Amino acid sequence: MTSSTRDEAAGAAPAPASGPLPNTVVVPADEDPVAAAGSEVLGGPPGRRALLGVSWWIPARFLAVLVIAVYVLGLAQKVPCYNDGWFHGATAQYTHACYSDIPHLFSGRGFDTGRHPYLDQLPTPSADMQYLEYPVLTGLFMQVAAWLTPTGGDLQYREQWFWMVNAGMLMVCAVVAVVAISRTHRRRPWDALLFALAPCLALDSTINWDLLAVALAAVAMAYWANSRPTAAGVFIGLATAAKLYPVLLLGPLLVLCWRTGRWRDFGRAAGGAVAAWLIVNLPIMIANFKGWATFYTFSQVRKEDFGSFWLILMQDRNQQLPTLNTWISVLLVLCCLGIGWLALSAPRRPRYAQLVFLVVAAFILTNKVYSPQYVLWLTPLAALARPRWRDFLIWQTCEVLYFLGVWSYLAYTGDSKQHGIGQDWYHLAIVLHLLGTLFLCAMVIRDMLHPERDPVRWDGSDDPSGGVLDNAPDVFVLGRARRLREEATYAEFAPQDAGTDWLTAVSAAGPELGEPDPEHPGADEPADRAIRP
Repeated sequence: MTSSTRDEAAGAAPAPASGPLPNTVVVPADEDPVAAAGSEVLGGPPGRRALLGVSWWIPARFLAVLVIAVYVLGLAQKVPCYNDGWFHGATAQYTHACYSDIPHLFSGRGFDTGRHPYLDQLPTPSADMQYLEYPVLTGLFMQVAAWLTPTGGDLQYREQWFWMVNAGMLMVCAVVAVVAISRTHRRRPWDALLFALAPCLALDSTINWDLLAVALAAVAMAYWANSRPTAAGVFIGLATAAKLYPVLLLGPLLVLCWRTGRWRDFGRAAGGAVAAWLIVNLPIMIANFKGWATFYTFSQVRKEDFGSFWLILMQDRNQQLPTLNTWISVLLVLCCLGIGWLALSAPRRPRYAQLVFLVVAAFILTNKVYSPQYVLWLTPLAALARPRWRDFLIWQTCEVLYFLGVWSYLAYTGDSKQHGIGQDWYHLAIVLHLLGTLFLCAMVIRDMLHPERDPVRWDGSDDPSGGVLDNAPDVFVLGRARRLREEATYAEFAPQDAGTDWLTAVSAAGPELGEPDPEHPGADEPADRAIRP
């Protein structure tokens, strides 16, 4: 059964007080003008008698096949590098925009000679980095791929195999992620199409190993949405063991559970996250603490790098900022405090996916480096926080332009022929990335402050990804939310007819003001006391 038609361009309207109809599935073509226009390629939006999800092609399976198709297109885009660009010529991999860390790190991190991450030093260690600089679960992922790579043949052949093995494993991660997204918003599985058809999914998936953490974080959010906080916490811990950013998922849970008083559920999620993270990390910490700590120490000593607005500032000033880590920490803390205040003071409790998107976006915007594949962190969150194709495509366009810009800049600086764009144009590409992300953040914040504009809440839903938070009453609020709650409490005692002044209301309720009531002595008290709550 499909949902009723709804168009944001028609303006905001109050959501149904009774909530969404049971057993209905929201079809994007019914609500989103861009999706409706795109559906014309397939014959137009489904009719009201269409039976969706009753055949073998349920949304999860259809989305999985679609992700594989988009992913294969991304593999085809890497063919020029697979055949030659990664191995010959300084800038061919940049001019073809098909760079990947994976084949280079096969030998660069010692996997070709059987070295073990965190236990054995790198083939060419430096003062700042002597061991593998990735979190433990990502290191295990790389090690498994190295075990599956043939040991015979020349180095180029083995690097090609290593990339293909990793690409296959990362494709499984992409499928897991899209299925998890489709099961996070119970009535909106087709919102996962935003992730499945994202241009950046094709372009960036095999640059690095970020899809592993993206998949684990998506599973964590799906478990939370289905009111399983312990399992959600376990996957948050596993995701954090693969990449640092998923730990930020706990921050929104903290403030939302604070607002609703769901402390036990937050404790179960946080406990599961800590336990899972320790189980993965403790063996390596015990075996070689210095090797385990390389990821964290390298992140501290790393200077401003590609994609960040810090790079623009440093290159324009032609000098570095010694207190860069302090500036980044202060800005991130201020952003998180602002998001926390918004979560506790918004007139209606924000949705979990909205807060997670804002926190991760703040981390990306303030970070000292922005690698092109970091867009994958935000892609599933954007599909859940703001499921609107127009806004999503505007943001993705900015990210695709940055993707092309960074490789063109590296081609320009890495070749004496200087084919590509110079520093000023590259700075413009960075600005486009920043503006695109800020635009999507602004749209999410608008939805939080004006819930009637939230696409997810138009049908009366509260927080489909909130799990135990869905339809939970507030117990602690601040700012505007507190004022509105106090006004609502006063309204219970105030006159019902807003057009009647207080003196008329009191007179109609009993004897005239100032005249004693023989049946109720003391009824001649001042009228303001009689109506005060």
